[in-house]
Amino acid sequence: MASNKFLELQAMSTEDLQSQLAEAEVAYQKMKFDHTVNGIANPLELRTSRRDIARINTELRRRELAEASPEELAKRDRILFRRRKTKK
Repeated sequence: MASNKFLELQAMSTEDLQSQLAEAEVAYQKMKFDHTVNGIANPLELRTSRRDIARINTELRRRELAEASPEELAKRDRILFRRRKTKK
């Protein structure tokens, strides 16, 4: 089942997602610095922030792939196939 955060992100526009991503990254960096210098009350907030950033990036990438042309998707598939082939 999809989480509420994921559903909220799906409803947002791409521009809103990009601005929210920028804000979240700045807030994460500040929180990380504060934790290094003084320590923060709840260090698990760092994990939550990282996961929120990852959710936003995932939604942006999903939209990017949804808008891609069939030629771009075919090229991507060939690249992935070559990577899998060399790992064996």
